[in-house]
Amino acid sequence: MSDIIRLLPDSVANQIAAGEVVQRPASAVKELLENAIDAGANKVQLIIKDAGKALIQVIDNGCGMSVTDARMCFERHATSKVRKAEDLFAIRTMGFRGEAMASIAAIAQVEMKTRRHEDELGTLIEVDGSVYIKQEPVATPQGTSICIKNLFYNTPARRNFLKSNLAEMRHIIDEFQRVAMAYPAVAFSLHHDGSEIYRLPSSALKQRIVHLFGNNYNERLIPVEEETSIINLKGFIGKPEFAKRTRGEQFFFVNNRFIKDPYLNHAVNRAYEELLPDYNFPLYVLFIDIDPSKIDVNVHPTKTEIKYLDEKSIYAILHAAVKRSLGRFNISPTIDFNQETGFSAMITQMAPEEIVQPAISFNPNFNPFTTEFPIPQNNAYASFSKNYGGGGLSPSSKNWGSLYEIAKQESHEQHRLGFDKEETQEISIPTVKQLMQLHNRYIISQIKSGLMLIDQQAAHERILYERFILHLENRKGASQQSLFPQTVTLSTNDYELAKSLLDDIKSLGFEVRDFGKNTLVIEGIPVDLGSTNINETQLFEHLIEGFKNSQQDLKLDKRDALARSMARNSAIKSGTVLGQTEMNTLIEQLFACKTPNFSISGKPVIQTIGLAELDKKFDKL
Repeated sequence: MSDIIRLLPDSVANQIAAGEVVQRPASAVKELLENAIDAGANKVQLIIKDAGKALIQVIDNGCGMSVTDARMCFERHATSKVRKAEDLFAIRTMGFRGEAMASIAAIAQVEMKTRRHEDELGTLIEVDGSVYIKQEPVATPQGTSICIKNLFYNTPARRNFLKSNLAEMRHIIDEFQRVAMAYPAVAFSLHHDGSEIYRLPSSALKQRIVHLFGNNYNERLIPVEEETSIINLKGFIGKPEFAKRTRGEQFFFVNNRFIKDPYLNHAVNRAYEELLPDYNFPLYVLFIDIDPSKIDVNVHPTKTEIKYLDEKSIYAILHAAVKRSLGRFNISPTIDFNQETGFSAMITQMAPEEIVQPAISFNPNFNPFTTEFPIPQNNAYASFSKNYGGGGLSPSSKNWGSLYEIAKQESHEQHRLGFDKEETQEISIPTVKQLMQLHNRYIISQIKSGLMLIDQQAAHERILYERFILHLENRKGASQQSLFPQTVTLSTNDYELAKSLLDDIKSLGFEVRDFGKNTLVIEGIPVDLGSTNINETQLFEHLIEGFKNSQQDLKLDKRDALARSMARNSAIKSGTVLGQTEMNTLIEQLFACKTPNFSISGKPVIQTIGLAELDKKFDKL
């Protein structure tokens, strides 16, 4: 039998390596931007066409390359950062593997122009699928310009697995944001299909965050800074009230390299304990500076994971620093001295009024076992009578403190909450015929076999979800015009997402138009939300955030995710007081749904408790 093991040709080996290094256009963007940073550039331009499928171009004003280096950079394992194995534990640059350019050249058509400061002429190199097409001198500015055309043109299977242009562009923006955030002193710009998406001047970190995510982030940031013998920590965290339901705005940088680390993420989230509701995630942009010999960055093909020698200490430092910053923010709020005069004005207005010390009336002769005694006429009783209306108790009734009178008073209060009384005698306990609200969370109704409990929030979510799905299918969502149109400014990613969803959003009943520069104008909201008190801007932001969360967690289609998000954000919440008419309407609409028994999260909406079960609890069986 002949030998069957052969060495792969370089072109095939490069394509295999490209499968690890270049998974999508955003992967190539990351590698090129990191190379520009390593070259010492202070100005970097990124130009994209067709979400990176047609063109990815990065232009920098870095140190450039010589003729030999320009040719060598396309060879596998060619790098200027590593000379010996020990260098792997002293890396402070972004790239070091020497696989990026060779991998990209294996699956695309690449044109590179580069020139060093001391050279009069630069070098032009063209590579097509690992094959050198051209190399010649060329007049070009100092630095390097790399064009990647027709990515994955010779690997059609990989190209077919790419997502929509919107999805791929969001990944590119994510990579751009990470590099731009790590190097705020470097000026960056991003153009897509001829439109300028970002123009970021050289700035401090806080200004860079604001430029990336919007001016409204200026008030959301809390500084974090801690210096220890193990790590130096700096950056910003978000105020708890601005937390979101997706993890998109969480950034860790170790020695200016973006990383993903669930362990350190847990340290930050623990610091927010009791400050955030479940499934809400805070914003943070945190930079950890550590001795490179104490970490290993060579553990993942995309270089987004790192191993630490002393991760428990880093966890403790991170948790303590974030908690301290949150404490300072909560304990020491900012004082606006321009508004201090408001206190004196308030005191002046209150001064003429006489301050009366509260008094408590009581009857020293009170005996709970007597049948008659006069009721004290105090403010508490007067307030009760005023609030609970007529038809109640007379001050000259039976003993206020007796069980008789307490039972009768409960009967009166239950009637106000939605019970009917069958007054066969003076102290009859009311029979439940109507609906009752329990702790403003559940609706209780008597049924033939016992009683029924309905989760009011889950029920309303189910009703709205099925209604919005119908609107999206029929494109007939009714809208009510806003008296004052509201503008909403989104992050670049959310703005691009909202633009792609505009037709479906309008089908829900929103009247929205594009205003440019990451801004939309809301001129109307769905009629179904007429009774809601939520701000239109907040509602729209929550809609986009909820859509991302639904798609990310459940992998739902676009319309289903949009309907779920809308239902969750506009449904009545637990704690909302409902009247009899509202409860009856809610139940009628619930039982008209296709799936009334289950919430949009798949949890029960209705629970029944039979008489047999109740009898068992009272030991009657």
